[in-house]
Amino acid sequence: MQKVFEHAMKVRSYELDAQGVVNNANYMHYFEVARHEMMEACGLSFGKLTDEGIFPMVRRANIQYKHSLRDHDLFVCRIRIQREGVRYIFLQEIIKTSDNRLCAKAEIEVACLVKGKVAPPEIFDNAFSQYIEWK
Repeated sequence: MQKVFEHAMKVRSYELDAQGVVNNANYMHYFEVARHEMMEACGLSFGKLTDEGIFPMVRRANIQYKHSLRDHDLFVCRIRIQREGVRYIFLQEIIKTSDNRLCAKAEIEVACLVKGKVAPPEIFDNAFSQYIEWK
């Protein structure tokens, strides 16, 4: 069974818009923070990868907003990964902790440049093996 990675976070007041809800652009930050935390939890360092000529890059992002987060709300960002050819599709959800409500979901497509060419780095396949669903 495919494992799901979870990272807990909290809304900060400076992330709110004039209506008192989280500004839509901040959800992209939340999704990115969770992916970086997942990398670290799997033993990968973004800095070391780039030093080795491996550059994971967002190729496409599709976010659906469902319910608003507000100041001081606690939430988790869940991640599953699908592997399609040389692409990694990060299926992410933001769930409000207090009521288990889905606030946003995203499909973030990532491709990697390895020494200047698009290629799937084996280091990702190995590190994320418990989270990857192969297509």
